[in-house]
Amino acid sequence: MDIDLDNIARAAKTIDPVFRDTPQYVDEQLCAALGRRVLVKVETANPLRSFKGRGADFLASTLPVGRTVVCASAGNFGQAVAYAGRNHGFPVEVFVSDRAVPDKVRRMRVLGATVHEVPGDFTGAKEVARRYAEDTGAVFVEDGREPAVCEGAGTIAVELLRSGVSIDAVVVPLGDGALITGMARWLKHHSPHTRVVGVCAAGAPALAHAWAGREWDGPAETIADGIAVRVPVAESVARVRELVDDVVLVPDDAIREAADLALRTLGLVLEPAGAAGLAGLAVHDIPGETTATVLTGSNV
Repeated sequence: MDIDLDNIARAAKTIDPVFRDTPQYVDEQLCAALGRRVLVKVETANPLRSFKGRGADFLASTLPVGRTVVCASAGNFGQAVAYAGRNHGFPVEVFVSDRAVPDKVRRMRVLGATVHEVPGDFTGAKEVARRYAEDTGAVFVEDGREPAVCEGAGTIAVELLRSGVSIDAVVVPLGDGALITGMARWLKHHSPHTRVVGVCAAGAPALAHAWAGREWDGPAETIADGIAVRVPVAESVARVRELVDDVVLVPDDAIREAADLALRTLGLVLEPAGAAGLAGLAVHDIPGETTATVLTGSNV
């Protein structure tokens, strides 16, 4: 396993403090609505309004000094790399689909990234970014492939376990796989009884099929742009199959209802991908007295 436990522990102490020690609590209104005890981890209370800053900041500590970094993004990873580049002193160029959420694209530019909009979907933008990096000698980084990104995201699990609450299951959105594999790596070692469950949008089931060992060659059509993966990263698939106990699908209507539930009970605005974990808990009978979920983003 290329996700290193020592690196996760180190990241938990060294990544930018603005991303660490985010709120985690049990809300009685939410529990009543879901009919179960749920510990929420709020990853929207930071300058990027998503969990992606953890992995990007830890990755930045491993990159060559001064070289341009190129990535592709549906929105939040690009913001995170741009933020890390500004803080660590390297230029960032992000390739996005011309269908990307405009506010996410604007925020990347505000954070200092050069943004290239590419016709087609995210997978196409990634291929253009990869070729551009090869042609220019820039460093290409891919969300879901880089172990350091997973290790940074794994710090969320470190903090969850510090609460002292025995967690029977952790239910999180499954897109590129960095979040779930980083967290699962830590949980499998430090809380082996905890089941790790990924939630894919029903309209973008590529990772669910890959986890089950099935081929998938369909589109990615969902309102949850942050987890709208059409072609999974090979390294991520291998990790997900090793570390994740179950993967479930939720329809877009359930994601909308989960975002509305978060607003009514927690007073939090979530983007669709950020509400996918809650949708999974609402739709599926996931065993466990206490479950935890990560509210991953609020860039609506």
